[in-house]
Amino acid sequence: MTKSMTRLGVKYCGGCNPRYDRAQALSKLKAVYEDECVFEHAAEGTDYDMLLVIGGCSSCCASYENYMTEFGVAKMRGESCIEEIILRIEKLLEEKNK
Repeated sequence: MTKSMTRLGVKYCGGCNPRYDRAQALSKLKAVYEDECVFEHAAEGTDYDMLLVIGGCSSCCASYENYMTEFGVAKMRGESCIEEIILRIEKLLEEKNK
């Protein structure tokens, strides 16, 4: 039986006040989970295991109410949040593998 990849929708803020390289931060996450997760540009009406909202600053103001997820939303407000996001993804993977 083939294990299905975990789908993470990625929603960026508008980028009006970025304090870090958001694309580089996402690349770090992709490198950690390249064999377990698919990171997709989030589209309304599409089901995701989790939505990753990548804000450029501490406001993380991107709206996400119209997105569907099974395991909720994780917000990245800066590079310092990467470890927290990794913990959230690890918990998601554990839940899916039960």
